[in-house]
Amino acid sequence: MTRETSLSFARFVAIMLPVALLGGALGSQHIGGLYPCEMCMWQRWPHLAAIGAALIAIFLRGNPPMSATFTMIAALAVATSGAIGAFHAGVEYGWWQGITSCASTAPAEGQSMLDSIMAATLVRCDVAPWELFGISLAGYNAILSIGGALLIALLVRKWSRQ
Repeated sequence: MTRETSLSFARFVAIMLPVALLGGALGSQHIGGLYPCEMCMWQRWPHLAAIGAALIAIFLRGNPPMSATFTMIAALAVATSGAIGAFHAGVEYGWWQGITSCASTAPAEGQSMLDSIMAATLVRCDVAPWELFGISLAGYNAILSIGGALLIALLVRKWSRQ
């Protein structure tokens, strides 16, 4: 892999990974009906930041050092989401206690406050709404985000050493 190819691939991973993970989260919410808890929402913000940093890195591809810097910022944001996901997964598996508040869906238009409170779907942060092979969505976010951030960092490191 050439020097420029490793940085290009790092930028590709830096944009595609958070787009895919955020898209999966939004799809599971709006198509699958899996409403996010508060910690699920926390995991989304760093992915949005990573997308912004990766877009800047792509825009600056003519200036490889600056592009590499923004690619690493994207990797850091992806890793942050992964760390939040790891904490959230630990709460779901009962390894440690998480936050005590719950999230709910937005009230329907025209509903009174009491009616919306009584009809709201409460989403607990300590209960995984979905699992595959014993791993929750937060667990998958942790695995994919931390792994992806490491891959991006290794690719940028390879670029910088050549």
